[in-house]
Amino acid sequence: MKIFNTLSGQKEDFSPSGDEVKMYVCGVTVYDVCHFGHALCYVSFDVIRRYLEYRGYRVKYVQNFTDIDDKIINRARERGIPWKDLVEKYIAEYFADTDALNIKRATIYPRATEEVPRILEVISVLVEKGHAYQSDGSVYFRVKSFPGYGKLTHQSADDMRVTATAEAEKKEDPLDFALWKAVKPGEPSWPSPWGDGRPGWHIECTAMSTGHLGNSLDIHGGGQDLVFPHHENEMAQSECYTGVTPFVRTWMHNGFLQLGADKMSKSLGNLVTIKEALARNSADAIRLFIIGSYYRMPLKYSTDALDAAETGLDRLRQALKAEGKQSGDVLDAGQFKGRFVESMDDDFNAPQAVAALFDLVREINRGNERGLDIRDAQDTLRELAGVIGFTLQETRKLSVGEEQGIEALIAKRNEYRKAKEWKLADEVRDRLTGMGVAIEDTAKGTVWKVAR
Repeated sequence: MKIFNTLSGQKEDFSPSGDEVKMYVCGVTVYDVCHFGHALCYVSFDVIRRYLEYRGYRVKYVQNFTDIDDKIINRARERGIPWKDLVEKYIAEYFADTDALNIKRATIYPRATEEVPRILEVISVLVEKGHAYQSDGSVYFRVKSFPGYGKLTHQSADDMRVTATAEAEKKEDPLDFALWKAVKPGEPSWPSPWGDGRPGWHIECTAMSTGHLGNSLDIHGGGQDLVFPHHENEMAQSECYTGVTPFVRTWMHNGFLQLGADKMSKSLGNLVTIKEALARNSADAIRLFIIGSYYRMPLKYSTDALDAAETGLDRLRQALKAEGKQSGDVLDAGQFKGRFVESMDDDFNAPQAVAALFDLVREINRGNERGLDIRDAQDTLRELAGVIGFTLQETRKLSVGEEQGIEALIAKRNEYRKAKEWKLADEVRDRLTGMGVAIEDTAKGTVWKVAR
């Protein structure tokens, strides 16, 4: 098995350090609902984990929650609720979304706020070793103390530039970053040897990954937007803390999700939430759409492509439902299984693996027409579809009464929109989304679709 390593910039033979694959994937900052970009990341790494387990590896999969952060504090203030209540709400939302997408739960979900003692221990060691320093109640990592800084992004620290901030005066060097942030009035804080405050973003992952997986990880994953500064900083402080190199044997990063010409992100306000996506399409179709593109490449969001994936899943389900001959010549599926494994062994090339699945679907249909015994081939198809993470559940059929109820809600929403009662119109839309109904306003009127 070969995996592309961001650190080396090439595919390398995968050789875990022990009999258990130690895998860490950066989790979400829990201040809002998850969007399709999160689905792209966590479905991609779910497929990777599932395939490693299929190949016989035991995987200890750790994924954190960043549950204290400026965004969390600010959002809680905007809504006038305790920050802890906001965090609990969106952690619950995260699990609801990822369970609906059939993403296997991690072995451990550590939270930053529960790891503060461990974080303080790591920072203290970095200070003692001269890799960090205190300044005005905060603690900063001394970037120039780590000669390898920049090796993940393949650039020299001397060539890097950072945006000037008011905090810069407290630093020895503009590149230095906060490990511990001094308390601000009205913000949550924890006691520390340097004064009350809270952890910086990067140190959380060092404390959680090394605390739960040891000083050297087999795989560390996340989106490409995390390569710098998050993963570059995490690697620097981790190797300085432990003295162990490499901190990560294989760095893996999934590509960006694009909506039109732009990356999908909260800051740009061009989000499609996971709930909205699941209202429109099935979890299997979303998964097929995501893995239909190579995980390291950009993925352009497309409702047409999602609908095509839905059609493809129907073909797969129908092939599994076919009732072939119970005797006679047996359809051999070995070559398709071999192609599947060969593709996934090559840096988890899921598009090629999926192509092998659908070629097998075609052969099952042809074999059934020729009167062959297709049961073993169907079992192979079912097995490999499970490795990818497909549920193979049929999409729900609506009764006449349910359709009429949906039409009535849409009519009510259109009345609200005509009267410019936007809040009431949005409430109806949210209700429809919760029912698994996706709506789209077109020049010919409002159209709707049920995915589940």
